[in-house]
Amino acid sequence: MIYNSNDIQKIIPHRYPFLLVDQITEISEDGLTIIGKKAVSANEMQFMGHFPDKHVMPGVLIIEALAQTGCVLLLSKEENKGKIGYFAGINKARFKRQVIPGDTLTLKVTLTKEKGGIYFAAIHASVEGEVAVTGEIMCAVG
Repeated sequence: MIYNSNDIQKIIPHRYPFLLVDQITEISEDGLTIIGKKAVSANEMQFMGHFPDKHVMPGVLIIEALAQTGCVLLLSKEENKGKIGYFAGINKARFKRQVIPGDTLTLKVTLTKEKGGIYFAAIHASVEGEVAVTGEIMCAVG
């Protein structure tokens, strides 16, 4: 493990109940790819209403977990320390599998380009090797 939840909170501003990445397990040598984990628990606030009788993690929260993982990568870089990452957009998101309590999400974010201060990244979330979400996100650092 590279970063635990305490380390992550020193890098990004998110806190419970909206901190959606539990640990960072890998950052590629070229600094373009990061892999994190999110253990999904029935005790999380979203399951009070989504859905009380059949818990399913909302897709937007899986995307947010991926965005937070990508922000850990961007904001751990020396030139971005102390800044905040802002969600700027999403493209081609596809939801392939439901995520439920007891699942551990593997969150993979790969920076693909930077243009005018906007970072683009390919995203991939999976559970035990089975694809849950793919797509592309954009964010700005400010």
